[in-house]
Parts: sequence; structure tokens; C-alpha cells
Amino acid sequence: MPVTKASVWKALAPRNMDLGPKDTVKVFTHSRLSKGSDDIAWLVLDRANESTNTLSEAVMAELDTALADVEGMGAKGLVIRSAKKGGFIAGADIRDFKGVTEAGEVETRMRRAHEIVDRLAALSIPTVAVIHGHCLGGGLEIVLPCKFRIAVGDAKLGFPEIRLGLHPGLGGTFRLPALIDPVEAMTMMLTGKTVHAKKAKALGLVDAVVEERHVKNAVRAAVAGKMKTDRGNWKSGVFGLSPARQIAARQMRTEAEKHAPKKHYPAPYRLIDLWEEHGGDAKAMQRAEITSFSELLASETAQNLIRVFFLHERLKGTAKGESGIRHVHVIGSGTMGGDIAAWCASHGLHVTLTDLDRNAIAKAIGRAAEFYDKKLHSGIERRDALDRLIPDFDGSGVAKADLVIEAVAEKADVKRKVFDAIAPKMKKDAILATNTSSIPLEVLREGLACPDRLVGLHFFNPVAKMELVEVVAHDRASQTALDRAHAFCSAIERLPAAVKSAPGFLVNRALTPYLTEAFVMLDEGTPKETIDRAAEDFGMPMGPIELGDRVGLDIGLEVVRMLKDKLDDPIPDIPAWLAKKVENGETGRKAGKGLYAYDDKGKPKKASDAPAPSAEMPDRLVLPMLNTCVRCLREGIVKDEDTLDGAMIFATGFAPFRGGPMHYARSRGVADIQETLKRLEQKHGPRFAPDKGWEALGGET
Repeated sequence: MPVTKASVWKALAPRNMDLGPKDTVKVFTHSRLSKGSDDIAWLVLDRANESTNTLSEAVMAELDTALADVEGMGAKGLVIRSAKKGGFIAGADIRDFKGVTEAGEVETRMRRAHEIVDRLAALSIPTVAVIHGHCLGGGLEIVLPCKFRIAVGDAKLGFPEIRLGLHPGLGGTFRLPALIDPVEAMTMMLTGKTVHAKKAKALGLVDAVVEERHVKNAVRAAVAGKMKTDRGNWKSGVFGLSPARQIAARQMRTEAEKHAPKKHYPAPYRLIDLWEEHGGDAKAMQRAEITSFSELLASETAQNLIRVFFLHERLKGTAKGESGIRHVHVIGSGTMGGDIAAWCASHGLHVTLTDLDRNAIAKAIGRAAEFYDKKLHSGIERRDALDRLIPDFDGSGVAKADLVIEAVAEKADVKRKVFDAIAPKMKKDAILATNTSSIPLEVLREGLACPDRLVGLHFFNPVAKMELVEVVAHDRASQTALDRAHAFCSAIERLPAAVKSAPGFLVNRALTPYLTEAFVMLDEGTPKETIDRAAEDFGMPMGPIELGDRVGLDIGLEVVRMLKDKLDDPIPDIPAWLAKKVENGETGRKAGKGLYAYDDKGKPKKASDAPAPSAEMPDRLVLPMLNTCVRCLREGIVKDEDTLDGAMIFATGFAPFRGGPMHYARSRGVADIQETLKRLEQKHGPRFAPDKGWEALGGET
């Protein structure tokens, strides 16, 4: 048999996937079109030189050509599916969006893309999308015009565009609300959350959920008109009326404002406006969608959020190879240790969890069960995760573990005692990791027989929400141990950020002046609600007072004291009343009382009549953080600005729409930052003195 492009393509396609007939009608660069003896055409997408299917202009142009071929081949039906093992289509190629500044140019391109999708919708034959894995954004917008949608068991469907400062732009805004409950459709688009196959079936987003071996029979049933579908929703008729949409739109705006203030994140409000104004007219909504999407894409917010997307991918890409870690032993069952253990077990790892306090272990297992009930999608998944999370009352799991994570009290002598006890019991190739938030590893490795296998794995609270893990290196850590630590983070879907050992590492060192300045303001008599609002107005997810309570005032004060002792950074003294609060057990949210009091749901009780912050307050809070970031760059704690920006966004929630602290500094102007710091220094003292690292960034000498 001669080797042809088609036969090579078939040989390389993932095994056990039904990719249609072997007889190829046409092979494109990014897809293959074939037709079998049953006269059903199969268009199989396989973007060249990429691990994932994404929609670029070239891919869309090929789709247009393929649809023209289908129109002329006399097929009874058309099937569209992916040859990529990971999924259908992950969305548009975000690389095409980067650096866009002209909305008019985008609008022209989007109109052409809409013509291609409209061509798919207009085909007179049955069209069937077979979906496995991820089907997101533009991928879902290719699926929606098809007459039938079949999901293979692991499918995940959604519109994540809102996270990029956008809304769907290829027909999703009008096709999804026309297909399913409009409120459910808007919720999907406004939150960016994905739905799994079973939920998609319940919503009417897909018509069938099948195993791979039944794909061909399901396709034949759909093409023959024998597939049962459950479509239509009484709410579609109700929300076809303008008054109903107006009422729902008001509620949506109120909810959106809780999570995404309009002045920082316009996309949700643009989407709500589109639906409210044009929800009863698909053609009008299509025209408005194109214009709105194009304007948003060219905006500074979207371009900064696209930058954040690439920062995310860059951090994820630092993890290479396999970690070889299958068994994790966690020492310390407090909030951090217990949650790290639960997270690892939910990602397929065998975990033993130990603590001197048996009740602490029991509480940690209980929290894990609650977490699994909320986040895992089936009873089998929940059962298996709990089976992998093993209470280890005698600590015997350390001898079998590939990775041991210490998460005990933030005191060097306590941690070293733990190391002395467990190091002789560990496997010779096992990694010893500390979750210390601030103690240099040079201090912790004293007396350790295996310093080359000691690394820092600093998770952030809450573990399930904060994606970043600081992977902390010291001068005696082996590269093998560090590489395995990075790969471990990737395996549990966390983002590793490489930092050097130093007091506070990167994130906590940068956060400290932000938090301590808030304490100084509080000591000056500024209401805590006003301080928090100043930070939130800047774009922080929560203010420094609430953040201090969330982290734990006891932990925060311990970090501040250690940094003041070990560094020359100009850190303000801790007010005596704050230290007294901690002594009295008022340590924050975990204690039910800290700087705020908390209700039984863990929400802070805030006064509603606090005065608005002054114009100076955001700079007074944020610029010391930026100053410390520059100091960390100058000292080599982190190797580059992109790693720093990604770490601060994904560990602290630093205003994503600003693109990261260093990106914000450059956008605002390095000289302006320096001048503002000098003014603050004159008014408030030497802690605001600009670091000399600004000079290397193009600032004043």
C-alpha cells in the first residue's frame, strides 16, 4: 500500500476514536473530509503542528472550503469531530487576538467568520457535531449551528471569553439562548463556567451522551431523524418579550457587579445589554455582537486579560516531564495541610495525612468530603478521592511517599524537629517539601542530611482557588528535585512559579508593605471599610484588611516580624493593639473575629456608612507593593517581570485587568511611579523611598 498523506494522517490519529470512513475525499492542512458507503460525510479537525484544535483564520478558511465541497458531494449528512485526543476545539486562537488595537479591522474579520458559520447553519442536510473533551468558546460556536450534538462521556462545554474581557463573538450570544433556557445560557456566558456532558444533556445543549463505541450508531440515528431530542423551553417564549428580559437583565447586572465592577470589566454588561436590547431578534443581535466584540477586543482591559492568559500558559509551560510522584505524605492537618492533601487526592494521587492531633486529622477529612461533594461530578469520583485520602495516625506513610510536604506551624525550630524525625524514614529518592510561607530554606536545612532534596512548595490559601505555588530553590537543592516539584504542580493543576529562597520569597514579601500600610492607616483612624474600598476601587478582589483576616493575623504578624528581622526593607512597626488582638485569639476569619467580626457563613460584617477613600489612598497601598516587586527583581528573587506578574495575579488576585504589577507600572509610566513615591516619602516617611531598581526599568537616575 503506498504511503499517502491520508494514510499517514490515519495512522497518527488517536486510537479507539471513530474518525469516520477510511476513504478520504480531501485532505486539508488542518482537517480531512471523507464520505463512506452510507453517504455520510465526516469532517475531522486536526490542526497541524498543534496539540489542540483552535480556530485561526486559516482554519476557518479551510472550514469554508470544506463546507463548499460538502454542498457538492451529495452527502446525506455531515459529521464534524476532532482527531485531537484532548478535545474538540479549545476556542479561538488567542494568539490572533494579541496586540489588537483597531476595532474596525476586527469587525471586518468577524463578519467573514460569521459568514462561514452561517454557511454551516444553512446546510440542508443533517449536521452532527461529535464532541469529546473540551469544547470551548469558538469551538462551542461551531457546534451550536449543527442540527444535532452528540457528547462523548468526558465532554466539557462552555464560553470562557468573559475571562478575557470579551463575550462570545461568533454567534454564541444569540444561538445559545435560542437553544436552551435563556437564563441558563446567560449564566454560562457571564460566569465562563463549563458544563459536563450530563449537565449539557439536561440543559438541552447536547442531544445525546454516548460512549465512544456507540458514536457511529448515534450518528446514523441522528442523520436518519431517529434521534430523540428534548429541545425547547417555555422560558424562551417568555424572554422573547422585552419586559421579561428587562427584569432579568437588572438582576444580572446586580449579580455581575458583585464580582466584576463595570468600570474595570465592561464585557459582562455589554453582553447583558445585547441580550436585553436584541434578545428577540437574532439578526439584530448578530450585528450588535460583532460590533461589541470588536470594540471589546481592542480595549485595554481585554488586551491586559489576554496578557494574563499568556502569563498563565507561560507558568504552566515551566513544568516539564513526569514528576514520578504517586504517593504524597502531608504532615500537619490544619487548614493548609489538610487542604493540600485533599487537593492532591482529588487529582489521582495516593495521600497519607498525619498530625499529632487526631481530631485535626478528622476535621481535615471532613473538610475534604465537603469539598468533594461540591466540586467532583459523580459519586464514583467522590468515593475514589476519599479512598485515596488516608488518615495516618502513626505517620507510617512517610516511608512509602515520593513526596513529603511539611505544613506545620510557621516556626523554624518546629519545622526542623519534624525534618529530623522524618528524614531517616524517607525513601532515598523522595522529595522533602516545606509549605513555609516566609522562612528561608537555608535556615530550615540546617542539620539536614539530604539538603539537595529539600524544596519549597508554598501553596496559597484557599488551596482550591489560588492556582499559584511558589517553587522555592536554594543553592544546595538539586535541579532534579526542582524539576520534579514543577512537574508535580502541573500534575495537580497548579501553576509553579520559580523563586529563590529569601525571607518571604516573592509573594509574601511584596504583600507585606501593602498589608502593613493598611495597618498604619487603621492606626491613624481611617475606617477599615474605607481602606478596603480604596484597594477594591483599584481592582483588588478584596481589601488588605479583609485579606489580613483571611490569611490569619497571627500568620501575618509572624511573617512581618521575620521580614523586619531578616531584611533591610523599610517595614512599619506593628501597632501594639494589633499584636494584642492576636494574643487574645482574635486572629481573623478562622477565629470568627479579627479586624472584622464574622457571621456564621464566614462573611465580614462591614459598616455601610464609611466615608469614601481619598484619591491618595490607592497609591499609598499599592505603590509600596510595586516598590518591593522591583526590589525582588533587582535582587534576583524572581528572574523576570512576566514570572513576577503571573505570580502576583495568580497568588494574590492582583487586579487582573491591569495585566500585573510590573505591566501596570510600565503602562502608567516608571517615572510617574517614582515621582509619586517621592511625594509619598516626603509626606509619610522613608518607607516610600523609590527602590534603585526603578532605574534599570528606565526610570530616573
